Amino acid sequence: MTFASPERLAVLILVGIAAVAYLLLQSRRSKYALRFSNVELLESVAPSRPGWRRHVPAATFLVALVFLGVSFAQPQRDEQVPRERATVILALDTSLSMEAADVEPSRIDAAKQAAQSFVDLLPETLNVGLVSFHGTAVVRVPPTQDFLAVKDAIGRLELNEATAIGDAVIASLEAIDTVPVPDGEEEIPAVVVIMSDGESTIGTPIDTAIAEAVDRGVPISTIAFGTPDGEIEIEEEGFIKVPVAEEDLRDIANATDGSFFEAGSVEELNSIYEGLGSAIGHETEQRDISQWFVALALAFALLTSGLSLLWFSRLP
Repeated sequence: MTFASPERLAVLILVGIAAVAYLLLQSRRSKYALRFSNVELLESVAPSRPGWRRHVPAATFLVALVFLGVSFAQPQRDEQVPRERATVILALDTSLSMEAADVEPSRIDAAKQAAQSFVDLLPETLNVGLVSFHGTAVVRVPPTQDFLAVKDAIGRLELNEATAIGDAVIASLEAIDTVPVPDGEEEIPAVVVIMSDGESTIGTPIDTAIAEAVDRGVPISTIAFGTPDGEIEIEEEGFIKVPVAEEDLRDIANATDGSFFEAGSVEELNSIYEGLGSAIGHETEQRDISQWFVALALAFALLTSGLSLLWFSRLP
């Protein structure tokens, strides 16, 4: 919790002074009562003393003042709200290594299902685009709010040779450029999410792609998907090991202020996408919660009055 006007918390000093004054007053009353040398006479004059109860209304009233003082300082808290505008480019690896079955039913099938679920997590106000990449990178769906078209395109992805992660970054940045910027706004926030199982083997060098993303100020989050035990079958070559490689993906995320993730199962991939969906689709805003403290102050003020009437038949 933070405060819009923290300097106003100084009013709580007055509450502290009031509490000290009350304690001093009670101390003086106790000393005055001891002046009666005849205890029996004192008990006959005041046969029923309230004891600890007489302090409760004062305590609840002081608590009410504390809550009022806090509300005066305009307390705020962070709250996640859906983004009104943003562009998300989802880039999926369609190289032949994605055929590996180390993740059931296969890397590509699991990736398709998780990516479609990821799209469902995003607020409808966002623009979502799809890029696929193997030996080249292709913008399958330009940024759009037609999420069904994006999901359908994900389902139709097919595999091919090589892995051009650098090209995927460049294609994603170019796709972001197609989104019109509303009048009065300088730019629309954008983020790229790349999911791959290997290192770049062709196309734009990773360093070049990173430099372009950094220059544009676009964060790129990457997911290394697969296990060290992956293998695929190639005609005339038999089974070939295709362990997941993370170096290029980690470098991209670190250099562009994105996040790097590793997923070795469908559950892990879904969990990562769920977290990304929440982070990308929402932004943190400061919300005023003064009314909560005013309500608490009112509740304690009413409690003070109720206890005073119940025990002493008078208002404080």
